[in-house]
Amino acid sequence: MAEGPDLAESPDGPLDEELVLVFEVSDAEAGERVDVALATLSGLPRSAVKRWIAAKRVEVNEQPCRASRRVSLGDRVRARPPEPVQPSLAPEAIPLVVLYEDSDLIVIDKPAGLVVHPAPGHPSGTLVNALLHHCNDLAGVGGVLRPGIVHRLDRGTSGVMLAAKNDTAHAALSKQFRDHSIERVYRAVVRGSPGVEEGVVDRPIGRHPRDRKRMSVAARNGRRAVTRYRLVERFAASDRSELEMHPETGRTHQIRVHLASLGLPIVGDPVYGKVRRAEIDRPALHAAKLGFVHPRSGEMLRFEAGLPDDMAALIEKLRARETAS
Repeated sequence: MAEGPDLAESPDGPLDEELVLVFEVSDAEAGERVDVALATLSGLPRSAVKRWIAAKRVEVNEQPCRASRRVSLGDRVRARPPEPVQPSLAPEAIPLVVLYEDSDLIVIDKPAGLVVHPAPGHPSGTLVNALLHHCNDLAGVGGVLRPGIVHRLDRGTSGVMLAAKNDTAHAALSKQFRDHSIERVYRAVVRGSPGVEEGVVDRPIGRHPRDRKRMSVAARNGRRAVTRYRLVERFAASDRSELEMHPETGRTHQIRVHLASLGLPIVGDPVYGKVRRAEIDRPALHAAKLGFVHPRSGEMLRFEAGLPDDMAALIEKLRARETAS
């Protein structure tokens, strides 16, 4: 298993923890180029890592290296991120519901409809823009003064989300997601009813063979994906169910794809389910709980976000229909 970020010392003495990242190469990275290995270990973009290497800010076993150097099991990769530069993205005063915040990270309750990263079609008005406005103590992630998005929620998904404020926190939290040690619980309302009270979906996920904008369990080169689920409540009169999901991996659209593969598409999902009527204006999926080890203190932290109004109203309507039938 890869070692997490560690303290290191420069010839001039100890450096601040946020300024140095040290990793030990595991079996998973052995044989890779150092830029590929460091990007994997740190959770940062390979392009950023290449810039660090070009600036002679990366060493392998205390020796300068080129990006093309291959690493071996047990090698120690040491990186000194550059001083952060101002981002091209503009801070925006977008309201945030903050569940927790300190000098290393911030946890928010993301509303449905908020895009996480700027992208074509969404150059502004994103969570990153909001965090840039909210956080006044960013040390910089990837050499840029910005919050580090450790994981993502789809635009239509609400709930608990985590972001890092510095490279050390980003690397440590990314490692937890990579090792699948993060505790995650989602709630969803689906069309149909499962035949069991609880179960496990273990089906690889990759790009759909014909529609590249979708993911599928029928992909030729899918990556392993595992989702545990539990029935919370049946609404027989409406042919709907509320489920609780525990994803053990973190593939794109994993819960939506896995539930659709069971014949239980999420209500309101226009991509993986047929939206027959306007029950809700987005996929009825909510990230209810998130648990992780704090990258500095080592304390186990857990956060919860209650169901948003639209999902709560949907469930109440389904219950009322049960009572009336």
